[in-house]
Amino acid sequence: MKSNSYSISFLSPETPEKIFGTLSDVPQWWSGIYEETIKGKYGKVGDEFTFKAGGGAHFTKQKLAELVPGVKIVWIVVESNLSFLDKPNEWEGTKIGFYLAKEGDQTKVTFSHDGLVPAMQSYEGCSDAWSLYMQHLKEKLNA
Repeated sequence: MKSNSYSISFLSPETPEKIFGTLSDVPQWWSGIYEETIKGKYGKVGDEFTFKAGGGAHFTKQKLAELVPGVKIVWIVVESNLSFLDKPNEWEGTKIGFYLAKEGDQTKVTFSHDGLVPAMQSYEGCSDAWSLYMQHLKEKLNA
């Protein structure tokens, strides 16, 4: 993970295995805020899915790149069309991932969008959106 990329962490009382199960089912954590549509597969390395949101303003295709049950899951953005940007394919080649680690009797969940950096036009709006998704996920896991 690059230090200048977007990253956020929180603690959950759930086990890494249970959290991993939630993260492996993409609509469980990446929906419910901006009229999202998720299509495709996301269960094994090489699977691809598409994500659309915001009335079509956001379209990306992700490919599952790394999968270590209970530890990490990482997708690479292979296609992007963020119509609100001067460079709509700005996300292409970036990586979206979760990293899990036990901390005492809790699990630390770290989300990182590797390559989403402050110099990018999408950084402010997208980091705000990621914060909302992660708050939603935290509430779901800690309910």
